[in-house]
Amino acid sequence: MTELNQVELNHEDRCPCSSGEVYGACCGRFLGEFAASGTLTAPAPEQLMRSRFTAFATGDAAYLLASWHPSTRPAALELEDDIRWYRLDILGASGGPFDASGTVEFVAYYRSVPGVPAEERVKGSMHELSRFEKVGGAWFYVDGDVR
Repeated sequence: MTELNQVELNHEDRCPCSSGEVYGACCGRFLGEFAASGTLTAPAPEQLMRSRFTAFATGDAAYLLASWHPSTRPAALELEDDIRWYRLDILGASGGPFDASGTVEFVAYYRSVPGVPAEERVKGSMHELSRFEKVGGAWFYVDGDVR
């Protein structure tokens, strides 16, 4: 995803992660802290999953790579310019601030951005059970099983 296609959110905007909270009180806290200091601050796997979804929705590849476990992190990440992630349903989560590992089962929904020719438009969802590990006090996405 190019910088031109990144989505800018105000703190008062609804958070893309479907929590019902405003961005500044939800995922914006975690993405903002990372942008300011390079520190990952999500307190549990579910919050990291939500913030990663928001990073996909806004085109923040730097946050996605930084929050990927070092043992499974790709060298680079190319986000698709013509896809928008617009809804996240959390089906279940385990792991909290005092745990070392956890999981999040979710369904994430995507669709083509406006302007994509009708014959090329897509709409769908991805159902995944993701694994997370805490390293040095920070949570990281390890991998996931697509359902």
